[in-house]
Amino acid sequence: MGVTKKKTRRSTVLTLVTGLMLIYTVLPLVWLVLSATKSQEDLLGTFGLWFGDDFALFQNISDTFTYQDGIFGRWVLNTVFYVVVGAGGATLLAALAGYGLAKFDFRGRRAVFAIVLGGIAVPPTALAVPTFLMFAKMGLTDTPWAVIVPSLVSPFGLYLMWTYSTEAVPNEILESARVDGAGEFRSFFKLALPLLAPGLVTVLLFNLVWTWNSFFMPLIMLKNADLYPLTLGLYSWNRQANTVGGDVVFDLVITGSLLTIIPLTVVFLLLQRYWQSGLAAGSVKQ
Repeated sequence: MGVTKKKTRRSTVLTLVTGLMLIYTVLPLVWLVLSATKSQEDLLGTFGLWFGDDFALFQNISDTFTYQDGIFGRWVLNTVFYVVVGAGGATLLAALAGYGLAKFDFRGRRAVFAIVLGGIAVPPTALAVPTFLMFAKMGLTDTPWAVIVPSLVSPFGLYLMWTYSTEAVPNEILESARVDGAGEFRSFFKLALPLLAPGLVTVLLFNLVWTWNSFFMPLIMLKNADLYPLTLGLYSWNRQANTVGGDVVFDLVITGSLLTIIPLTVVFLLLQRYWQSGLAAGSVKQ
């Protein structure tokens, strides 16, 4: 009886904690959605967690895409380009490097391991100034490469693919492929890559979110507004309120923020079904 009460009490506490976390997570999203339906006047003069007098969502969306000659659409295309090339490239490089470190024995393996762990421990902001100075000497600042190249390096993604490849890809499968005459790259893309799918999707989502939300590096690297990603573009709109003679467009900033998170949500929902473990379980008879 006492054990039953104890389990019930633990379950109740867990439910309460989970409920508080849910509220903490969802409340800002609810505020964002409701605020995007308001005009500038309602946004500043009504309760934040309820609708305004006028439903202005569609008008706000239209104004967001037409303001400043439609530069918001350019920012969307820039962000998609940075994500496809940067996050996609980072995921592929992490998969290749992690697989190579997991399945091949070579000199300096431990040194690489230490460097990767060091790369995870160093905060990106600490590398921002050296990266800027290096890119400035190379003439890459204020170009798309100033955003893409830093995003291609993902120490955490490499480490994750390294540890995942160790267990997910049985050595017996690779040995069989080598006996059949398959090259290393063919073995990787035909055999190992499907087995690495769950880890690959995990790394891809991390890199996608990181690149999509990247702000500090574009802030110091880019001056041309036509090259801005969404985060930096919306920041420039928001900063106009503090500029003498600048337009106050908080309604467009909030609507643009809502539009910014929709693609991430859709991609996550589409890819979450690939988050499965143990695809290689039972593939090799012990």
